Amino acid sequence: MKIETLFQQQNALPSIPKVVQEVIDSFNNDDVSIDEIARKLSADQVLSAKLLRLANSSYYHASRTVASVDDAVLMLGFMTVRTLVVSSGLTSGFKAMPGVDLKQFWRYSLHTAVVAKWLAKKAKCNSDLAFTVGLMHAIGQLVMHAGMPEQMLQVDKIAGPLDVRRPDVEHTSFGYDFFDVGAELAKRWRFPDAFSVAIKACAEPLQHTEFDRIGGLVHLASWYARGEENHYTKEEQEATFPADVAKKLGLKTEVILEEMPPVSELTAGLEDLLG
Repeated sequence: MKIETLFQQQNALPSIPKVVQEVIDSFNNDDVSIDEIARKLSADQVLSAKLLRLANSSYYHASRTVASVDDAVLMLGFMTVRTLVVSSGLTSGFKAMPGVDLKQFWRYSLHTAVVAKWLAKKAKCNSDLAFTVGLMHAIGQLVMHAGMPEQMLQVDKIAGPLDVRRPDVEHTSFGYDFFDVGAELAKRWRFPDAFSVAIKACAEPLQHTEFDRIGGLVHLASWYARGEENHYTKEEQEATFPADVAKKLGLKTEVILEEMPPVSELTAGLEDLLG
């Protein structure tokens, strides 16, 4: 099935709330009114409740109770609120599908996102962008499972969702992989070009003519998150570490393997995104 045909399948594209699409559109609008976005978020009970739970979670260490969406925007900052809203919209857009453990999928994606954000701060890159790309880097897998379930179940038998060989198997089968599909989805959802470029670069960041730093960070973060899911030993971590990518980003091995806090600490309070 060609990638254009995939996107024409009735079930392939998840539905996202209108307010989430408006928040995505705000990435492309420098004159966006924060008050207007806050007002729209307040009107969506599910999103505003989630946002308030996140703002009051241990992750943000609020010194007082955050009681309104306006307060949340003030305390967290517009960039963070935007990231959380889009993340929440993405995770709620896909319902149960055969062959995919959605709980594991989003846990792995969230782990990739928080590690990418932590690494981005170390590498002096845009940490909100790294977080969002980290969260959505593998979303193409869900689109493919929803749009062509039979073919994907065959792929699953050869290489599971977290198998490092997965993109190659998909490429051999279809001529494209889940990174290509995720990049196309970002375009169709009107994310800025930087998102599409970074998602596509995640697979093999060093094989692109121009090195995309966010793609490189998410490549590292997804390696780490995959290791978490597969319970890598320290030896396995060291043997599989993408040293060339880390070097290109100016990140030392020990920063990632020794200095970074445990993933449970990085995600504390953010599990609500997966609810």
